[in-house]
Amino acid sequence: MDTEDDAPQALMSFLSKLGLEKYYPNRLSLQSILEINTNSLNEKPVSSLEDIPWYFLRKLFKISTKCRSCTQITSNQQENNDIWDLDLYTADDSDDDVNFLDLIVALFLCADSFLQQEMSLKMSMCQFSVPLLLPHANKSQCSLMLWALRDIVKEWRPHDLSESKGFVEDNIVQADLPFDSFVRLKNCSLSKSHFLNQVLSSDQQNHNMFIHRDMEGGGVRREISNGLVEVCWYLPCGAENLDIFSRPVAFANMRGDICESLQKFKFIFQVSNVTFVFLDKVEEKELEILTSVKDVNSKLFLVVNQKEGNVKEDMMSVKKTLETLDLPKNNLIVKKTGDNGAKFSKKLCEAIKTCLSDVKATTSIVNMTDKAVELGLFVDENKTDQQNKAAKKIVDGIGVRSILRYKNLQLPLQGDNWKTLSKIEKEECRPTKSGDSALEEYKSYLQEEKEKVISEQRKYKVSKGMETFISNLSTNDKEKRDFFLKWMKLKLDTNSRKELSVLRNKFKEQCKKKDVKQIAELDQALVESSLGVEHYMREMGLIYEFLPEPHHERYHLPSLAAELLLDGYPLELLDGDASNIPERWVTDVLMELHKKVGEKSRLLVLTVLGVQSSGKSTLLNTMFGVQFPVSSGRCTRGAYMLFLKVGEDLKSDLKSDFIVLIDTEGLKSPDLAQLEDSYEHDNQLATFVISLSDVTIVNIAMENSTEMKDVLQITAHAFLRMKEIGKKPICYFVHQNVAAVSADSKCLTERKHLLDQLNEMTQIAAVMEKQPSIKAFTDVLDYDIDKNNWNIPGLWHGTPPMAPVNTGYSEAVAEFKKHLLETMKGDRRSEPSQIPEFLEWMRSLWKAVKYENFIFSFRNTLVAHAYDNLCKEFSDWEWEFRKEILSWQTEAEVEILKADNESEPQHLFEMVERKKQAVLDKIEVQQQLMKQKLDDYYKRKNVHENLIEKYKTDFFNSVNSLANEIRFSVHSKLNCVLELKKSLEEVQNIQRKHREMIEEHVRKFLTDFKERTRSTEQLTCEFEKMWTKATEKVSGLPEQNIPEKMLDQLKKHFSNRNVSEYFQNIGDLQQIGMSPFKVTTEHIKTGIKNIVNVFIKKDITRELQTTADTIIESCNQFVYEITQTNTDYVESYTKDLLDKIDESIEQIPKDCKLKFEVDLKLHICGFASREFLKMHKKFLSDRNPKTQLEKYKDQCFSDFVDLYKQGDQTQKKANYFVKFCLKPAVKDYMNRSLGIDIVDEVLTSSHSAEFSSRSYFQYNIQTELLQKEDFQSFVKYISSYEIYVKEWIFQHIFQTLSEEKTLCKLRNKSLEVIVQKTEAATEHASKGEDGVLLPDNTESITKFFSNMRKYLIKYISISVEAEKSTLFHIQSTCHPFIQSLKISIEEMKAQLQEEFSKSENITETLNKLPIKPQDELFKRVFGCGKQCPFCKVPCEAGGKEHPQHHAAVHWPRGLSGFRYIDSQKLMETLCTTDVYINSKFKNTDTKGEWHPYKKYHTYYPDWHIPPDPTLESSDYWKYILVKYNDRFAEKYEAKPADVPEAWKRITKEQALKGLKDAFSIK
Repeated sequence: MDTEDDAPQALMSFLSKLGLEKYYPNRLSLQSILEINTNSLNEKPVSSLEDIPWYFLRKLFKISTKCRSCTQITSNQQENNDIWDLDLYTADDSDDDVNFLDLIVALFLCADSFLQQEMSLKMSMCQFSVPLLLPHANKSQCSLMLWALRDIVKEWRPHDLSESKGFVEDNIVQADLPFDSFVRLKNCSLSKSHFLNQVLSSDQQNHNMFIHRDMEGGGVRREISNGLVEVCWYLPCGAENLDIFSRPVAFANMRGDICESLQKFKFIFQVSNVTFVFLDKVEEKELEILTSVKDVNSKLFLVVNQKEGNVKEDMMSVKKTLETLDLPKNNLIVKKTGDNGAKFSKKLCEAIKTCLSDVKATTSIVNMTDKAVELGLFVDENKTDQQNKAAKKIVDGIGVRSILRYKNLQLPLQGDNWKTLSKIEKEECRPTKSGDSALEEYKSYLQEEKEKVISEQRKYKVSKGMETFISNLSTNDKEKRDFFLKWMKLKLDTNSRKELSVLRNKFKEQCKKKDVKQIAELDQALVESSLGVEHYMREMGLIYEFLPEPHHERYHLPSLAAELLLDGYPLELLDGDASNIPERWVTDVLMELHKKVGEKSRLLVLTVLGVQSSGKSTLLNTMFGVQFPVSSGRCTRGAYMLFLKVGEDLKSDLKSDFIVLIDTEGLKSPDLAQLEDSYEHDNQLATFVISLSDVTIVNIAMENSTEMKDVLQITAHAFLRMKEIGKKPICYFVHQNVAAVSADSKCLTERKHLLDQLNEMTQIAAVMEKQPSIKAFTDVLDYDIDKNNWNIPGLWHGTPPMAPVNTGYSEAVAEFKKHLLETMKGDRRSEPSQIPEFLEWMRSLWKAVKYENFIFSFRNTLVAHAYDNLCKEFSDWEWEFRKEILSWQTEAEVEILKADNESEPQHLFEMVERKKQAVLDKIEVQQQLMKQKLDDYYKRKNVHENLIEKYKTDFFNSVNSLANEIRFSVHSKLNCVLELKKSLEEVQNIQRKHREMIEEHVRKFLTDFKERTRSTEQLTCEFEKMWTKATEKVSGLPEQNIPEKMLDQLKKHFSNRNVSEYFQNIGDLQQIGMSPFKVTTEHIKTGIKNIVNVFIKKDITRELQTTADTIIESCNQFVYEITQTNTDYVESYTKDLLDKIDESIEQIPKDCKLKFEVDLKLHICGFASREFLKMHKKFLSDRNPKTQLEKYKDQCFSDFVDLYKQGDQTQKKANYFVKFCLKPAVKDYMNRSLGIDIVDEVLTSSHSAEFSSRSYFQYNIQTELLQKEDFQSFVKYISSYEIYVKEWIFQHIFQTLSEEKTLCKLRNKSLEVIVQKTEAATEHASKGEDGVLLPDNTESITKFFSNMRKYLIKYISISVEAEKSTLFHIQSTCHPFIQSLKISIEEMKAQLQEEFSKSENITETLNKLPIKPQDELFKRVFGCGKQCPFCKVPCEAGGKEHPQHHAAVHWPRGLSGFRYIDSQKLMETLCTTDVYINSKFKNTDTKGEWHPYKKYHTYYPDWHIPPDPTLESSDYWKYILVKYNDRFAEKYEAKPADVPEAWKRITKEQALKGLKDAFSIK
């Protein structure tokens, strides 16, 4: 072959003209042509010579016959129309024009071997001639293009097969055919190409197989294509009235004069059956050439064109030639002067037919190689000999044995074991053969069977054939690898073709007879007899899939397969023979690819679906220039993916690095639809590939409406499922074989009919998927009746096999592709998947597909992560919302408590009402802010918003619910503060009255004894008398009858429910609930079917008792928390308590009587009345006016002595003010803010992740349970979940606050804040409104304190009574007092810091805080509190308002005390297994009737219970049941569960791993 250095000047000059010089020789690759770039979108006209090759290739790869119309440059300039301009006739325009044959030669010289093959194949599909001998632009070198033609496979029907309707399918270079060649002598004026076209074209159409001088680009002077020999084939269709020749024939056409290409002529002449030489006359030199080949066993025909002028002389030279060559007269064909073209063509055609009838020996192009080498020609495929031999060695291994036998020996991993494994995995998902076995036992059995099969698979040694295959693929030389794979494909296709054609004919016969059994057997035989490269690639994948060791010599295989993917080879995604995915193999291959492209692997996935043989693969091939198998040479099942690189100029627009094409096996034709599981198989396949895709093309090319309906139903079903899981693919319906002319008139009616059918199918699918709200296809997808439907004409223009591809087909497909890419530019609704996300989808989808009910079972870690991330953010926003309102609430409480005691009660009430209105505005602002955050979150990049789109409304509802909850909570709190203020006012009024009495006594004493001579002892005696007299009539607050008030409230609570009889005999509520609550038969209804069964009754009693105990414990805890807050009783506490009981009672079975509810509430309120009464008495005791006055006795005496002795009071008064007024207020401020600070600390500490979302909280709490290994903790978690969680959170906060004196730090931080505010207030208060210091007199002190209260009004509440007591009869002036006050504040700060460092009673602190951090964190992670109706696992759904509850892991039902009625053994079954198999349940909700678990939604529509994501995900609770089986049985007074043996082998480590998998923890 030429190199660039020794290429002739003429060639390099021509290549340079077309801009191809950099690609010579053979540097233009197939992959570069297939790249998706802006040229894929914009069909620019040829504007320069450099555009010509690319225009041709783009059109050719669309299989458009218009590709030849590219050799003229489109110019916008006005043509020179002056016909008298003589320069027009003398100017040489060769520089601006290109002969089409030169273009072909140039491109074949620049193309690599695989692009040459692809060009030849596509030219042949267009029914163009293809190069057989390729000149190298010098006379000495030429190539036989055997390799380039290897891929062309043709079908034809010889006339001897017409009756049987059989056909021949063969690789055209291997077919033994008559071979006729056409050459010319230099002086010939006839266009042999033109007449050949006429001979080979039918009467209806004239198709130009060969370029001739009257075509565009055919008349331009040739520069490099002289000596080119093209070949084309005539193939009969079996119809005598249509066929020109009755048998297939090859026609070769040599370009240029034979004298200039003698070597090529000799070759052509020697391999031909007949050679037709076109000439006008024969000169001496030409006669010599013809004489030199006369001994060759090939017929020679002379085709003469008689020209006017020297007719006689010319014919004499011809006669002489006939005599010299000893040719009969019949071998002379003359076009006489008067003959027209049609007549001459007919004459030529008859001559060819005559020759054909005489042909005995035929040859194939393959058999021409020896002759080519002998004559010094280069054979292009000789360089592939090594790979040819390697492939031959493998294929020869088949020998005489059947393909099935060969596959069992050489490709054993994809045999029965692989198919068995697939069946076991599906049976695990949908147990149908468990018989009498216990379900969990059966699942364990399946697990063991699976392990056995895997073990057997691992025992297989790699066969010799596979060793050779892998060895040849593992070469570093990419070209050698590609040649090897191509040889494998060619040889295996040839081998399969022979076997499959017989089977396919039998199959067609049986389809006519409708013999289902025979059809099934033949369908299986077709699969078994199919053997292609994909089977070897599949085996290679399975070798890797079943590798036992982590480090193995075969670990390079994924990297190898990834390279092949990047080189344009398809990867089998779904093995259709076994209906399985080798997940490990596919995952590792694609992850290797992800690494190789620098982790830039954004994918745009496109799938075509349709019935078998509807032109799906052809559509993809035409759209993207690829080569999915379309011939009937092999029977391929499953789904294949092929990666096309996106050009740099289109990556940002498409947001993709690759377009991934998924080609699937056809959905079943009516013949196969009779087979069992056919519809289900199609449904699974369609759901799987549609779910993986961004674009789905539904190919409709059929007349049969039944067949079409099936496809539409499967498609509608799949799209409905996608809507449910948040995927919104774009869908197009492509209608093939629609005549373009009639399309417009019929279009609208047909499209409306299609939409009607889609709506009908969608409704059917919606019923099956339990989605009654969906009524139309447009409810599922964005569907436009015009934009989403494309009409494409028929593929062939005429009758195959001689029909070229219809230009209308190519152009329509090209237009469709352009529209599709333009749409995708503007319609990537979410961030495209990278390979890791794509794989996650794939795994989740495949698992879901294996379950019967898709929506039910879809669990995807991408969805789980996206949902979890949203939940984390939502929890943070929720806390910000709560914190904002809690801070406001704290300030509001301070303001209410600081309100003037002397104001009217009505004023106080109005103040509270104003606050309530203000908080509504505040909540509204926060609510809108949170909604905006949620909206913004969905607009963020990389949050997979499409996956969580369906939860958007739920979260918006949760914001509204949160706002309502906070509104209710704040209003309730403000009401409590109002009640508290009233109670405190009463105390303070009594206190004020007696303080004023004491102060009056002191004034009187000071006035009466002005001489100031009394001793301290005398003063003490006088003060005692005076104090006793003033306080002897101090009365306390009246005690409320709280039990009576609560009983009245309880009666009102039941007022509309006709239960007065239950309250008749109730006296003192305090006396109720002293002993444990017991469920009795009076609490249970008796009218339910089967309720008489003693075991059922016992079960109900036991369940009710457990529930009652849990509610009582939870409510007691609620009461205890209220009583720790040092406040007075208010009626709203009882209301809140009853609301809490009502919430819990919702979970109680429906078979309990109203008496149960009444007795339970009486029991709980009895306990609460005792506790609330104690709290009330303590409040009265703490606020007793006499006690409060006693606090000030020492201070009052000290003031009395100082006033009498006229001592300096300044510092002492300042100290008293700080001690009695400021310090309590500061402590109160710190208590009010500390709760919020602690929550913030926990949420930002090292343990913050544990509270980030409900699911992560569950994971952490269960992990800790496992590590503790404490049985009682498990019992509490399972049976008293709310209490356990509260205690866990409390302990967690305790631990956080204990670490590094965190509580002390938080208190000091809060102290710092309030002291700074106080110091700032002191500074501001010392000045008047004009900013000038207050006068230094005693009166200014009153003004100073008034100012100070005003500045601190939002933060602290200084007791007015305490202030007045402290500042009684102050003698100091303002300025010294302020200075003393500053000193006292500093001392207070130091004292408090010392107190904090010494006192760390965390429990007491937490219990006394008005805002309890444990409660706020509980709200964050507890959720709705609903439990699974079967196993009682708590819901983990985010937000408050979710339409469906769900949990990551469900536990065996026996852990919640459920047992089998007959045996009384704890149940080992998991509801996640029960809900997708054919088992049933009955309980009080079903009124004792059996009901299928699958239809649990009938009774529990608000629960979503999918199957476990993996068998191992429930290992955690299986391990717990095994470990504590006996103790749970003892606890529930039942017998231990019968646990499967496999569960007993689960280790603690496996249990933890299962938990991580279930919660998607990396």
